[in-house]
Amino acid sequence: MSLSNDVRAEVNDILWTSFTERAGTKVPEAEDVKLGNDAVTLDGTVLYADLAESTNMVNNYKNWFAAQIYKSFLLSACRMIRNCGGTITAFDGDRVMAVFIGDDKNTTAARAALQINWAKRMINEEINKTYKQNNFVLKHVVGIDTSDLFVARTGIRGSNDLVWVGRSANYAAKLSNLEKGYASLVTGDVYKSLDDSSRLGKNNQNMWTSIWWPDYNMTIYGSNWEWEP
Repeated sequence: MSLSNDVRAEVNDILWTSFTERAGTKVPEAEDVKLGNDAVTLDGTVLYADLAESTNMVNNYKNWFAAQIYKSFLLSACRMIRNCGGTITAFDGDRVMAVFIGDDKNTTAARAALQINWAKRMINEEINKTYKQNNFVLKHVVGIDTSDLFVARTGIRGSNDLVWVGRSANYAAKLSNLEKGYASLVTGDVYKSLDDSSRLGKNNQNMWTSIWWPDYNMTIYGSNWEWEP
């Protein structure tokens, strides 16, 4: 049988086979989900932390310097995510995806975003100490949304990963690409369930500003506040 026929048969098997679904009690790893039409469902909050202007960086700075920035940002973001109880689920070039679950998932995800913003400033301080003639400024955006998630495993044996299907995975990624002048962006569903620790700063000042997102006709919220871990 030719490769074209093999692939056609595999696609038909996917399309004609119903999914076996089960409710998840933890963020699944790839080995928790079968390669067939198997899925885990859960109520989750997705965070994407994206390094901004990375194309400009790789075009105008030495490759080893760009690698140092990638590593510093992604390491710091991962530390903040884990510190706030999130599970790191994927890396995509210059960004990292994480999932938060539980009753306080939106509050802890927002806290992680504020801590990543602190880490951004810390990294810039360290860059300036190391490279005194440097004019590079690290920028980033964190996007967060919450929704039901349908988690399946995609790929082929020996080369596969989880795919996260649901609004939160899609919107969080889109928010992390927005240039709204804010380091942290969350949807209204996330914002309305924040507790005061992740919503109010000093003197009970609201850390989040409402913004209209015309692409999806919805109000989102942005913040440039920091939270030192």
